Formats: sequence, structure tokens, C-alpha cells
Amino acid sequence: MDWMIVGLGNPGKKYEFTRHNVGWMALDAFAEEQGVKINRIRFRALCGECIIGGKKILLMKPQTFMNLSGEAVSEACNYYNIPPEKVIVVCDDVALPFNRIRIRAKGSGGGHNGLKNIISLLGSDQFFRVRIGVSDRADLTTDLADWVLGSFSGTEKKKLSERFNDTNEILKLIISGQSNDAMSQYNGDPK
Repeated sequence: MDWMIVGLGNPGKKYEFTRHNVGWMALDAFAEEQGVKINRIRFRALCGECIIGGKKILLMKPQTFMNLSGEAVSEACNYYNIPPEKVIVVCDDVALPFNRIRIRAKGSGGGHNGLKNIISLLGSDQFFRVRIGVSDRADLTTDLADWVLGSFSGTEKKKLSERFNDTNEILKLIISGQSNDAMSQYNGDPK
């Protein structure tokens, strides 16, 4: 394997379309575009494989809960000898407005427990992250856990589905060595 793309989320039907699972939703959209299934169980995750530009890509949806995502990621990295710089993590970001994207090549977990666990278990923060905004909380007194574990509305799902065309392009740009282009084109408000 040359690269790994990880979508973060929580397993179980009750979390399927929650804000915290937007990473899984985006990865599913990418897998569909590539014509592959993410359905093999390996490394405590559902996995699939595709080839982009001659590079073998492992697609991964950890089946541990969000806070333990690093367990699956580090196992796969160790098995395939994938360096952190060849890992892309797609996840939710409660600090970003809904549907906004932020791409970074390194950095802290930014309050996201799944990212913190990956950083801890990889021993590095030098991996790509594609964060998708899930905020726009009208009532800021709402408990944050309740908010991220709440479901998207029908309108939000439609807007996200359209935005996943952008995340698909972002992932392909990063893998092809054009991460700066991805950042300049897609960081910020949706087109």
C-alpha cells in the first residue's frame, strides 16, 4: 500500500448519519466514485482498496469508537509500512461552519479526540487531515456531545452529498502530490 485514507466515525446504526460520522460518509462517497466496496474486516476496521495514478490506496473505516481510531490506523500503518505523511484522515470539525472544508498536512488534534488518538498512537502529527465543518449550532448551550451525535437534516445531507464531489477531488489531488493546490482551491466556503 502506498497511501491510506481513513474516514472517522462511530460504528452502529444509531450513529449512521450523525455529524460525527461525516468522515465515513465522505469516504463512502469516494469509494463509490472509485467503484470499490469498503467491506473487508482488517485491523479492527472495514477496509477496501483502490488504485489512483498507479498508487495502491487502503480505504479504512475504523470500527473502534471515535476516541480509539488510532488503534486501527497504527496497526495498518505498521503492517503495510505506511509513513504518517501518506495517511489522509477525513473527519468532522465542530469549530468549522457547516459544509466548510479545511485541509492541513500536519498539526494538533484541535480538540478532536479521534485525531488526538491517531497522533498519540502514530507518534506523529505529520499526516493529512480533511476536516468537514458540522457546526452552525443556533443554540450554543446545546451539549457538544449531543450536537455531534445528532443527525443531519435532509437538506444538510443533500448539501453534504454535493460537497463530497469536492472531497473526492481533494483526496485525488493530495495523493497525486498536489496538496497545495487542494488547499488553495478548497479550504474555505463551498463554491
